[in-house]
Amino acid sequence: MDLLDLLVISLRTLAKNKLRSGLTVLGVVIGIAAVTTMVSIGQGAGQLVQNEFKTLGPNLIVVFPARKQADGVRQGTAPTLTAADADAIAAECPSVLAVSPRVGTSGQVIGGNVNWNPDQILGVGPDYTIVGNWTVAEGAFFTAGDVTGATKVCVIGHTVAAQLFPGGDAVGRQVRVKNIPFEVVGVLAKKGADLFGDDQDNIMLMPYTTVRKRLEASTFGNSIGVIFISARSEGQTAAAEREIVAVLSERHRIPLGGQPDFEVRNTAEIANVLNVITGTMTALLAAIAAISLVVGGVGIMNIMLVSVTERTREIGLRMALGARPRDILRQFLVEAVVLSSIGGAVGVGVGVAASAGLTAVINMLLPSAKWPLVVSFPAAVVALLFAAAVGIFFGYYPARRASRLDPIEALRYD
Repeated sequence: MDLLDLLVISLRTLAKNKLRSGLTVLGVVIGIAAVTTMVSIGQGAGQLVQNEFKTLGPNLIVVFPARKQADGVRQGTAPTLTAADADAIAAECPSVLAVSPRVGTSGQVIGGNVNWNPDQILGVGPDYTIVGNWTVAEGAFFTAGDVTGATKVCVIGHTVAAQLFPGGDAVGRQVRVKNIPFEVVGVLAKKGADLFGDDQDNIMLMPYTTVRKRLEASTFGNSIGVIFISARSEGQTAAAEREIVAVLSERHRIPLGGQPDFEVRNTAEIANVLNVITGTMTALLAAIAAISLVVGGVGIMNIMLVSVTERTREIGLRMALGARPRDILRQFLVEAVVLSSIGGAVGVGVGVAASAGLTAVINMLLPSAKWPLVVSFPAAVVALLFAAAVGIFFGYYPARRASRLDPIEALRYD
C-alpha cells in the first residue's frame, strides 16, 4: 500500500468514531493554539518595542553630561557639553548623519485667547527633524540662520496647534511664551502617543539659542544639556560612537584612561536588550503552553492503544491475507499522524484568531499601545511540523504493538 491508500484508510477509520477522534484532536488543538498565540503576542511585543524606538529617530545616539561622584555616590550632572561640541561632532565624524543640540524649558503658551501647557518645550538645532524622525506637515522648520540669530520663531506639534488654533492656519500666527512673542513657522506631522501613553504631539520646538538667551537667560553661555545624533546607518552606529568619544575626549582634554565628563548611549542597544527580554518571555510562555501538547500526545497514545485492542481481529485478518508487520505499523502510525496534523492545522487557525482577538482587546483597553498583530508564517509551519512529530512520537508505541501481534492469536481474539 502506498501512502495515499494509507491516508484514505486512516481517514475512513477515524471517521467511524467521530466523537472520539474529535476529542482526541482537541488536546492537540489546544496545545498548538496556545503556542501560536503566545508566539504571536510575544512577537507583537517585540515589534512594538522596535516601532517605538524608530519614532525616537533613526540610529539614534545620545550624548549627555556624566554624573558627578562624591565619596563613591553618583550625584547630579554638571553642564559639560556645548554647542561647539555638537558642531565638532557634525564636522569631524564621518559616520554621523545629523546632529542637534537639545535644551529643555517649560512654560505656558498663549495663542489668541487660549492658554496651553505643552508637555515639552525644546530648544533644538535645524537638523532635529532628521535626528528626531519628525516631518513638517505645514510651513517649514526653522533654519541655521534662525539658530545663529536666536530668532523668535517656533514649530509646534499637532496637539498644540489644535488647542491654540482650532480653526487651523497656525502657520504665521503668533504665540507667547513667558510674555515673549514667537511666530509659528511650522506644524509637525502627527506622531500619536508613545509606548507609555504620553502625547508626542504636545510639543513646541524652537532654536536652542533662543531658549538659552531669551527664555532661560542662561549664564552658561552656549552650554547645552544633551546632544542628539543620528548615525548614517544602523551598521555605522558603533563606528559613530567611537568617533564621537574620540572627538569629545580630545575637545574636553580627557587623558588616556581618564574618566570622561560625558556619557554616550545608543538607543539601538536598549531596544536590543528589550527584545531579548521579550523574546525570553515569549519562549518561556511558549514552553509552558507546549506542555498541553504533551497532554494531547498522551491522549493520542491512549486512543491508539484502545484502537489496537478493538481492532485486534482486523489486524489478524490483514496479516492472514499477507500484510507484513511493517504494513500494520505504518497504518497505525499514519492514523496517529493524521490525528495530530488535523489538530495542528485547526490549532494554528484557532491560535491566529485568538491572537487577533487579544490584540484587538489590548488596543481597545489601551488605545495608545498600538499593539501590532504579528502572525509568523515560519512559526505556523514549525507548529504544524511539531504537531506531526507529536503524532509520530506518541503513535509509535501503539503502532509497534499492533505490528507485533501474533496473527493466530489475533484471529482468536473476541
